[in-house]
Amino acid sequence: MTTDRIKTLYVSDMDGTLLNADSKVSPKSSHIISSLTRNGAMITVATARTPATVVPLLSGADISIPAIVMTGAAMWDWKANRYISPKFIDTDAVSSVCGILSSHGMTPFVYTLEGDCMLSVYHTSPSLTTSEQGFVTQRTGLPLKRFLIGTPIPETAMGRTMLIFAIGRIGEADVAAADITAATGCAVSAYPDIFNRNEAFIEVFAPGVSKAQAVRELAKRTGADRTVVFGDNLNDIPMMEAADLAVAVGNAFEEVKAAADITIGANTDDSVAMFIKNDFNSH
Repeated sequence: MTTDRIKTLYVSDMDGTLLNADSKVSPKSSHIISSLTRNGAMITVATARTPATVVPLLSGADISIPAIVMTGAAMWDWKANRYISPKFIDTDAVSSVCGILSSHGMTPFVYTLEGDCMLSVYHTSPSLTTSEQGFVTQRTGLPLKRFLIGTPIPETAMGRTMLIFAIGRIGEADVAAADITAATGCAVSAYPDIFNRNEAFIEVFAPGVSKAQAVRELAKRTGADRTVVFGDNLNDIPMMEAADLAVAVGNAFEEVKAAADITIGANTDDSVAMFIKNDFNSH
């Protein structure tokens, strides 16, 4: 490796982008990423997921650059196994957001940070919708997260809220997101569930939180000269606009392809890992 190599930071979304149809990193992609990392490539992910699922999913890929998690509300330090740079939502805003979501028929999941590595996720209703139950079931029993269903949120925990998450119908979710933005000034995104196009996810964070801002922060932290990002969903567009090179996978929404500089193959074809390999070797 030459000393004048451009320092490029590669940041990939996970679901629908780096992960394959089985929502896993394929052995081929894991091998490519690990090999490139050992040769000096700076590769990481930016995801709406929490470390509770990011860590096991990427266990086969030798990633050392901090991961952007929870859509930029924090980063995850792989070596120290802890959250770094967390952004908390104001307590009054937490109460306001929960009230607005309730008025739209949604009970949110409120993600609070205990210590520097454990998430406690509160859902104040004792009953869950079918989609909510599926969401919880997939994430129950993970070492870095615990769900507290039907449990009031303690005042001390409310002050350490990083994310308020809800599942709703497409139209209702968009209206609720607009109401939250107008009332609180929090960073809000509503985007389709890639597995169920009739439903959407709502994510609420502290003001200013976004994948884009986190990519800028991480580029500064790593001393990168250039950033390349990969995405497939609408919530990836802001970080694509903040990158030097924005790459959409072939299965991305058309709006994402329109925002990207180039479009590569689908997530099922190891396209992200292969692109990084070719790009890194050419710079």
